[in-house]
Amino acid sequence: MSTGPTKSMSNGFENSLRPEEKQTKQIDEMRKLIGPLSGKLALYCSDASISRYLTARSWNVKKAAKMLKTTLKWRFDYKPEEIHWDDVAIEAETGKIYRSNYKDKYGRPVLVMRPRCQNTKSIKGQIKYLVYCMENAVINLPEDQEQMVWLIDFHGFNLSHISVKVTKETAHVLQDHYPERLGIAILYDAPKIFEPFWKIAKPFLDPKTASKVKFMYSDDPNSKKIMEDLFDMSLVESAFGGNDEAEFDVNKYAERMREDDKKLSSFWKIKDDNSASSAQPTLTADPSLESTNSDSDSEVIDEKAEKPFS
Repeated sequence: MSTGPTKSMSNGFENSLRPEEKQTKQIDEMRKLIGPLSGKLALYCSDASISRYLTARSWNVKKAAKMLKTTLKWRFDYKPEEIHWDDVAIEAETGKIYRSNYKDKYGRPVLVMRPRCQNTKSIKGQIKYLVYCMENAVINLPEDQEQMVWLIDFHGFNLSHISVKVTKETAHVLQDHYPERLGIAILYDAPKIFEPFWKIAKPFLDPKTASKVKFMYSDDPNSKKIMEDLFDMSLVESAFGGNDEAEFDVNKYAERMREDDKKLSSFWKIKDDNSASSAQPTLTADPSLESTNSDSDSEVIDEKAEKPFS
């Protein structure tokens, strides 16, 4: 029996690759359906990216193409790659979401989330910061990796720290525009009072996504083993049973993020040098492709698309 990482469900790895020839053919079919692209959108549509959308739609080319077109229009309108640290610094002050300075044993970036540290009421601002964190994690992926890990710290949690509206909109953006980016989400020491909220939130998720959500507890030996299998615990925060006692320092984190902003800008600029990044993408004028960038802080994105974030 194989013990490699692609077979380990507890580690959030799944072998989703199809036979190479068939995969290449379906990627080519996707490119024909999407049509010509230029600049940043052409760069976004790498073979690996198209494969993620195909996987999210069970390798149904037409459904995957429709989903990808929705993302391309969203990226053209929302411009997530142009969000910089100073645009979201207020949202980040408490460390409610941050990218850790370590990766798991499979090279996946780790996003730490701390619901108790929620510090704003603006849905628009919270989603913008989430998108910034996702884009930042993506540019820090190693070449052979497409997924990331979420560590969610529930210490000090109460129901006032989360909102069904924010959760619904978060799920919508992530499922529509970041498919197959989640390797595993670890909910650490979630209290009993979280269970009713989870029952409400779970239907927003594709079943495959929900299967990647793992509840782990500091007093559970099996949870400890899974964490040790995933991480070098000497680097992990003490909140997750690790040895790092350091508190979140927003000033040091800001320095890291500003350096990453330079890396992000250089990445897109270099790739755009030989193409017109301002060109409008070739997309069907379909109401289902409307942008998800709401002008209203209280507006919740309509659930028009199928659930692909898995």
